[in-house]
Amino acid sequence: MKIIPLIFLAVFSIVNSSKAQHQPKTDTVFFEDFNEKALDRTKWNVEVTGNTVNNEQQAYVDSAATLYLVKGKAAQGAKNGALLIKAIYQPGFTSKENKKYDFISGRINTQKKMEFTYGTASARMKMAGGAGLWPAFWALGNGKWPDCGEIDVMETVGDPTWFSNALHGPGYFGNTPLAYRYHFPQGIDVTQWHVYTVDWTADSLIFKVDGIITYTVTRAMVEHYGRWAYDNAKFVILNFALGGGYPQGVNKVTEPYFGLPQTTVDQIKSGKATVLVDWVLVTKHDK
Repeated sequence: MKIIPLIFLAVFSIVNSSKAQHQPKTDTVFFEDFNEKALDRTKWNVEVTGNTVNNEQQAYVDSAATLYLVKGKAAQGAKNGALLIKAIYQPGFTSKENKKYDFISGRINTQKKMEFTYGTASARMKMAGGAGLWPAFWALGNGKWPDCGEIDVMETVGDPTWFSNALHGPGYFGNTPLAYRYHFPQGIDVTQWHVYTVDWTADSLIFKVDGIITYTVTRAMVEHYGRWAYDNAKFVILNFALGGGYPQGVNKVTEPYFGLPQTTVDQIKSGKATVLVDWVLVTKHDK
């Protein structure tokens, strides 16, 4: 048996102890595993449509038909259960503003319940593909848009082979120059489980999928276009939009709905337009 000198063991112990002391501690700011019987309203607000933006075709409603928790086989591999957001064809639905829609869907946020400045936000998700389906995982500041700053961690508009990251703020919004489309390797797409992440610091935002960096934006890159709008608190949003400006800009469809072709309408009618969220996690490094 090889004898290791005691002095070496002592030095090794001191070095590793020093390393451990200087490792930043990661604190959990927010964790949602969607493992209860119903959505936890102490963590989440369910949004109801006021004025629809981006020419989207859905009304957001507070309904167990569009937002509910699933377990077992229905969770499709999410061990402790999952949130399911479902788009539903409901022609003639009328909002409280007396506006008519043919589709209803779901949107939730953590505004005034969990807001954070800097840190890492992640969500494990899988979603249906279909032209014009527009689910998103993002973060938004309080106040007037786009001055408040928007961080789009994951958006897909129906082509399952790619998703996008983007930033919107003063001077860089709408068709923002600060955006990137990440194309999955062959055989991988958004219909499978993936972890979508943003690492947010005072100087940069680094986007990832399954730990792989997809897009990096620095403060200098942002300030080339306008004010850096990422020193203020943000809240998390999960939503499932249908049609609208971004999807239509990609698929060029105007009939039967703006950004939503008949094939996707049929998919919605058949109950196959869904988004599953396994968990949402927000952490910060304690310096």
